[in-house]
Parts: sequence; C-alpha cells; structure tokens
Amino acid sequence: MPVGLPPRNRWRDPAALPRLLMTVAALIILWPGLVLTEFNPATLIDPDNASVMGRFLAGFWPPDLSPRFLALLATATLETLAMATAGLTLALLLAVPMSLLATRSLSVSSLLTGQPARWSSVARYPVRLVMILLRSIPEIVWALLFVRAVGLGPTAGVLAIAITYSGMLGKVYAEIYESVDQAPARALLQSGSSRLAAFFYGILPGAAQELTSYTLYRWECAIRASVIMGFVGAGGLGQMIDLSIRMFAGGEVVTILASFLLLVLLADQLSSVLRRRLA
Repeated sequence: MPVGLPPRNRWRDPAALPRLLMTVAALIILWPGLVLTEFNPATLIDPDNASVMGRFLAGFWPPDLSPRFLALLATATLETLAMATAGLTLALLLAVPMSLLATRSLSVSSLLTGQPARWSSVARYPVRLVMILLRSIPEIVWALLFVRAVGLGPTAGVLAIAITYSGMLGKVYAEIYESVDQAPARALLQSGSSRLAAFFYGILPGAAQELTSYTLYRWECAIRASVIMGFVGAGGLGQMIDLSIRMFAGGEVVTILASFLLLVLLADQLSSVLRRRLA
C-alpha cells in the first residue's frame, strides 16, 4: 500500500492526465484521416450490402477439388514457394555486404575511441541511401517494372523480392550488429584482427539468433508478397487467383486460398522450429 501520500491522492495515477491528453491528441490527428478516406462503419451493417456480400460469398462454395485443378494448384504452390525462397536468397547476397558497409559496429574509430570519425560516417551514408531507395519502392511496383523488362513469369517476382528485401534486410541487419555487445569486437580489433574476423568472432555470435529470427520472418513475408505479385503477371498462386476471379470460378478461388493458408502455416511452423533450435 503506498505510503507517504495524502489519503485522497494515495490511489491516484500520476500518469493519468498525460495518457488522457495523448489519447485526445491521437483522436484529433486520426479524425481528419478518417474523413479523407470516407470511412463509414455503417456500410458494413447495411442490409443491402450484407445481402450482396452474402450472395458473393455463396459463390465460393463448394471448393473445386478436381484432380486436374489440384495438379495445377500444386505446381503454382511450388512456384510461389520457389519464388519467395529464390528472391530472399538473392536479397541476402545484396543485404549482407551492404549491412557490413553501413554498420558502425565495424568502424575502427568507433570501437577504439567510442565515437565514429566524420569521414567514416560520410562513407556509410551512400550505402544507407541505397538501402532506403531499395526498400522505399514496394515490391509490387518493382514486379510491374520487371514484367515489362523480362516478361511474364516468376523471374519478375524473384527480382522484385530481391531488390525490395535487400534494402529491408540490410537496414535491420546493420541495426542488429550495433545492438549487440561490442566488447568482443573491440578486443579483437585492438589485438590487430581484421574487421571481417572481428565480425565473425566478435559480433556474429551475439547477433546470430536475432538475425535468423528476422530472416525467417522476412521469408514468411516473401511468401505472402509472392502471391500478391502474381496479380501483375509474376506467376504462382496470385496469378491463379486472378484468373479464377476473372472467370467467376469461386470454387477455384476458395481452394487456392486454402492452399495459400496451409503454405503460410507450414512456413510459420518451420520458422518456429528453427527459432527453438537456435534458442
């Protein structure tokens, strides 16, 4: 029980007023956005809209389980998985070197003096700028560009994922390097070790679990992104969904969605198993 306070103020939360003010400020900022987007929750419970949605959803049953369609679905599922995995692998090949160039963890001046030299900060800025450029453009935009350049098919999706995710992975990797204990790397550098050796033996052991966890999370995101990019001609499950919707084949759509759900669940389970093994 709190002591040293007057009885009337003993149970008063001193942070109540700041929290209330922050909530009011958030609502004031959020309200113009809702107005601009014409957000109206009442449309969700409108009887006419509910009737239309009910008839629309009824067209998705029963699912299409014909052998011919399931064979096509299996091929598209493998194509989606391959697109995500290949794209992420290429992204890693770009992200790892960029993260090593962009991080302050391997700066000799920073580790030895505690403050990075000005010239080293200036040298890292172009690399960080490239990573900002790569991740600022959504992967679906890159997919549209690559579909024009290399034609329809998974190649456009692989390249789009590789470019966008290289910027994301590079940025986060560099921040992870800087968040771990720098003492082992500092000791290695002071003893004359190279920067690469300082990274592998001083930084990587402490960052390996977090790096693996984030990489697996990005792999799951790449699987979802692969489906979205199929709508612009990059192949896989997304392209099958697009074609089925255009032909009003609701049974095919629900079967594809179920397959995609199972794919994401399997990816999540695999990620959980690998994380537990690294813990």
